[in-house]
Amino acid sequence: RPGMPLGSRMPMAGLQVGPPPGGPKAGSRRGFGPVPCPGWESSLLLPNSAARCAACRLKRRKMADKVLPQRIRELVPESQAYMDLLAFERKLDQTIARKRMEIQEAIKKPLTQKRKLRIYISNTFTPGKEEGDGSEHVASWELRVEGKLLEDPSKQKRKFSSFFKSLVIELDKELYGPDNHLVEWHRMPTTQETDGFQVKRPGDVNVKCTLLLMLDHQPPQYKLDPRLARLLGVHTQTRASIMQALWLYIKHNKLQDSHEKEYINCNRYFRQIFSCIRMRFSEIPMKLAGLLQHPDPIIINHMISVDPSDQKKTACYDIDVEVDDPLKAQMSNFLASTTNQQEIASLDAKIHETIESINQLKTQRDFMLSFSSNPQDFIQEWIKSQRRDLKIITDVTGNPEEERRADFYQQPWAQEAVGRHIFAKVQHRRQELEQVLGIRLT
Repeated sequence: RPGMPLGSRMPMAGLQVGPPPGGPKAGSRRGFGPVPCPGWESSLLLPNSAARCAACRLKRRKMADKVLPQRIRELVPESQAYMDLLAFERKLDQTIARKRMEIQEAIKKPLTQKRKLRIYISNTFTPGKEEGDGSEHVASWELRVEGKLLEDPSKQKRKFSSFFKSLVIELDKELYGPDNHLVEWHRMPTTQETDGFQVKRPGDVNVKCTLLLMLDHQPPQYKLDPRLARLLGVHTQTRASIMQALWLYIKHNKLQDSHEKEYINCNRYFRQIFSCIRMRFSEIPMKLAGLLQHPDPIIINHMISVDPSDQKKTACYDIDVEVDDPLKAQMSNFLASTTNQQEIASLDAKIHETIESINQLKTQRDFMLSFSSNPQDFIQEWIKSQRRDLKIITDVTGNPEEERRADFYQQPWAQEAVGRHIFAKVQHRRQELEQVLGIRLT
């Protein structure tokens, strides 16, 4: 109000001292009037104080700042509906936060599903021809290996070669010799994905061939040593799954040392496999590395026919492959989406502004009611409050208003205070004389 000192307050129930003009308003205390942001006094002297107070203000805007004070709820009974919505929002926020954490943990793990990959193997034959000029075309055949996922719901078609780490076609060694009977394809960092493979060779007789397909597992899988595989019941799995199965076996058979927890006491099976009586947990990965092998390839035996009647025949083979679960992409998009978060933040800001406006209106109402009920006492108490505030702001010691009256010095403590004051003056003068004369007075 005009004419009121800086930081003044009115002594009414629940009314608190507000921040200085232009200072931040961070929430409310007991629902009546704004309270100063912690540290606003020092922020006037520090650089970047505006950004610091803005961050503090955003941090303080929590669920508690949305709560309507009890006195306002008593004045407006309909506000209970808002409080019920606030309680429901709190439960909903807790549920969403828990689900987001579950989704974040699920994304960290490989999320895959098994699908059927159908492989098509076919070949064509081109017979040799002799032309009139004496040149001739050599008979040849062409082998085609293609494939696709069955019932693929994803919109992006995955290339056939992306499922494999390597492909080796072994032809009849007697027909093509030891140097030309292998056709190999291996994945490299610069490999271009393709929808199929083609192999063309000269020949006019049926050829036996063997296809060796090595799947590209993500994360990589390994084949266990037969002895350890029988012991753990795991044949080909990821390194993490193998370590988990190994730990379950150790725990089930109580192989962990009861006194030194970092050691494992090997039973007779472990002694045969790891060639030691006792080993640390930290030694397991190193010892396990020697027992891991590349997984077995998929082997397909096929006959390349040069018979014209068999040209339209296509061999089909179905194999199980692991592909990324479509749900993983949806979960990643959900976590990365900020559209809803921005809308919620905007609505929260409006709610906070409304609550602050309600608190200010309640403060004004209390001021008017207190003034109208007893104007004289109200003004007297308000003047006393202003005096206390002025004393704090100007750093004045004592109470000038009381000290200027004679009654103040006629109280019982005045005589004792004068004696103490004179004694302190005498002591101070004695110390000065001792320093000047260089002697100690007794």
